[in-house]
Amino acid sequence: MKILVTGGAGYLGSTTAKALEEAGHVPVVLDSLLTGPLAFVRDRIFYEGDIADRGLVAGIVEEHPDLDATIHMAARIVVPESVEKPYEYYRDNVAKSLELFDALVGLGKPRILFSSSASLYAVKDDFEVTESDPVEPASPYARTKWMIEHVLRDMAAATDLRAIILRYFNPIGSDPDLESGIYAKEPSHVLGQLVMAARGQKDSFTVTGTDLPTRDGTGLRDYIHVWDLAQAHVRAVERFDEVIEASGQPSVTLNVGRGDGVTVRELVAAFERVFGHEVPITEAPPRPGDAIGAFANVDRATEFLEWRTELSIDDAIASALAWADRRQEVLGYE
Repeated sequence: MKILVTGGAGYLGSTTAKALEEAGHVPVVLDSLLTGPLAFVRDRIFYEGDIADRGLVAGIVEEHPDLDATIHMAARIVVPESVEKPYEYYRDNVAKSLELFDALVGLGKPRILFSSSASLYAVKDDFEVTESDPVEPASPYARTKWMIEHVLRDMAAATDLRAIILRYFNPIGSDPDLESGIYAKEPSHVLGQLVMAARGQKDSFTVTGTDLPTRDGTGLRDYIHVWDLAQAHVRAVERFDEVIEASGQPSVTLNVGRGDGVTVRELVAAFERVFGHEVPITEAPPRPGDAIGAFANVDRATEFLEWRTELSIDDAIASALAWADRRQEVLGYE
C-alpha cells in the first residue's frame, strides 16, 4: 500500500512512516517543516508544503495515483501555546484540514485516518474513558481536535469520505533504532522534560498540579510507547475498509492507549528506576489548558484493529534516554 502521511517529518509522523515501511508499505510524506525536522524524512518520498495547498495535493495524487489512504497527523500540538495563540491553532488545525479533506474527496482519495486526542474527554471519577463518554475539551488545541472530528463525521455522512479517528493518549519514547524521537530543544512533553532534568539541561523537573483529584494529586495519563502507536496506524490502514464495514458507520472512533493510568509522580518514580538516579523536582500550579487526565478503554481498538500494546513504560523511558544520547548526531543539537 502507498500512504500519504501529513506531518510525516514530525515525531509521531516519522515513526509511523517507518512502521509503514517495515510492514512493506510506502509512505509519501507531506510536511511544511514548520516544526518537524527535515532529517526525520530520511530518504522517503517527500513534498514540502501546506496541507491546504490544493494544487500541491492534486500534484501529489497525480504523481501517486495508487495512494490508498491518508494519515492526517499535521497539526500544532502545544497546549499552552494554543491558549496564547488560538487563531493560529484554529487556522492551521481546523481550516486547513477542511481544505485537505475536500481536496482528497474531490481527487477520489476518500480514506482518511485522523490523529485526534484523548484531551477531549471530560473527567470521570474512575478516569477510564470509552469512545462514547462525554467530552469537555479544556484548551483551544483540544477543541481543534473535537472540531475536526465533527468535520469528518459530517463529511463522511454527506460524501464518499470515510474516516477512522484515533484518539491518542500520551505517546512517549522513540523508535527502536533511534532514528527519531522528541526533537524540540525544550519539549513540552513530560518525558522530554524529565530527560532534560536528568541530563542537567535544566535545574529540575516541574510537576505541574499537585492537588488534583487523583490518587496522589498529580495529573494522570495513559502513556503509550510511540512504536506501539505507530503499529496501530499500520493496522488501521491495512484493515481500513474492514473497520468501516464492521462499525456500520462511515466513520469510526477508536481509543489508542495502553489501557492503564499513571500519575506524574508514578512516572517520575519509573523514570528514576530506569535512569538509576533521582531527578530534582519542583512543584507548580497546572499549566493553562492542562487536563486532569484519563486512561483508555481500548476494547474497540482491540476488536476492530486486532491490535494491542506490546511495549512497557520502562521500555519507552529507556528508549527516550537512549535517543537523548543520539539526538545531536541526528539533528545537530542537544
